[in-house]
Amino acid sequence: MIVLDGLVKSFGSRRVLEGLSLEVPDGRNTVIIGYSGVGKSVTLKCIVGLLEPEGGRVIVDNRVVGEQGREELAELRGTIGYVFQFAALFDSMTVGENIRLGLVRRGHDDAEIRRRTTESLAVVELPGTEGKYPAELSGGMRKRVGIARAIALRPRYILYDEPTTGLDPVTSAVMDQLIVRTRDLGVTGLVVTHDMRSAFTVGDRIAMLYEGRIRAVGTPDVLRRSDDPVVRQFIEGRPSAADARGRLGATEGAA
Repeated sequence: MIVLDGLVKSFGSRRVLEGLSLEVPDGRNTVIIGYSGVGKSVTLKCIVGLLEPEGGRVIVDNRVVGEQGREELAELRGTIGYVFQFAALFDSMTVGENIRLGLVRRGHDDAEIRRRTTESLAVVELPGTEGKYPAELSGGMRKRVGIARAIALRPRYILYDEPTTGLDPVTSAVMDQLIVRTRDLGVTGLVVTHDMRSAFTVGDRIAMLYEGRIRAVGTPDVLRRSDDPVVRQFIEGRPSAADARGRLGATEGAA
């Protein structure tokens, strides 16, 4: 289980996380939703130790991330796959080489690397693409390779950073199916997104991050029935009254 316990994170004078607490139970997909810039991606980076919070703790399988030494942190990261927003593939490497890189670092032999590469590409429905370069693939295909690279390492957890951003509706639906399929393989997922269609499709639990804290958490049905005005405004995609007044004032001033 991943436990976020009172995380506090600032960038200069701007406080992004203000005591965020959340449990990510094993064997399910937990989705964090929220407006752009509220700290969703920051939360993921704190989990893997790419960012260090000023307060609170990240606990993964009963180990506090911030208390691990270099070797222990590397071992812990080995249990976590990370699917970046824009796939983060190396353009100078083929698809197979991108997947192979992490497996080589883990010390797997060539036969095992070939087997895992083939299997992971089959899971994301990209068989036979080992020799292609990222530039030869569509944006959706590159993101699927990112998932293949993650699952090839056999992680306990996969963190997904805005997996459907920039994709057309059909490709987004394919991505959602892959995230659900990966969960069904026994991997615990933590997905950050502002795409409510995707959130309701892949999420077993959904948590809304607002003003640095978790504002609401529950099953998709619980979030749909929420009477919290902030939650309702976000999931329905409605502008706030303040936003509407601001736009009206700007229009009047321009006139």
